[in-house]
Amino acid sequence: MGTITQTIGLKLRRIRMKRGYSQEALADRAGLHPTYIGQVERGEKNITVESLLKITTALGIPISSAFDDLPSQAQSDDNYPLQAYKLFSSLDEGVQRKLFTVLRDICNLL
Repeated sequence: MGTITQTIGLKLRRIRMKRGYSQEALADRAGLHPTYIGQVERGEKNITVESLLKITTALGIPISSAFDDLPSQAQSDDNYPLQAYKLFSSLDEGVQRKLFTVLRDICNLL
């Protein structure tokens, strides 16, 4: 499979491991077969959008985050919404909540 498939698979594996899920536990949460999860993580299977949504939902992440590390012209240094999203999504939920409140208050002042 291609580099994109491998990159997405590795990203999903890192997130799964960070969450402390085994492939079997993730498969159970996503309603997929554990063998399929392993194949996706190794980049051996072209994942469907439907399966990607099941996996990202089971991991508790937005589907868009599976594409964060892909090379793209849209990921240039002046793409502030993308940079903000990456920074924001790398923080824990409590910090995200606080920052969102601050940002919302600032926007209300503008």
